[in-house]
Amino acid sequence: MKNRLKVLRAERNWSQADLADHLNVSRQTVNAIETEKYDPSLPLAFKIATLFELKIEEIFTPDKEK
Repeated sequence: MKNRLKVLRAERNWSQADLADHLNVSRQTVNAIETEKYDPSLPLAFKIATLFELKIEEIFTPDKEK
């Protein structure tokens, strides 16, 4: 799944650790999502969307190649 998480995080000048703290996950989880090695659970996706005040589909889009 494609995502804009890295861009959104950079717009707020947050490190991966900062974002991880806001989401109560590990920095490794944030890294895995940003590098598209891990798709977040639905509750985590909602938490991310709420944090950035966006809809889930404004952050995450299906990867058409998979």
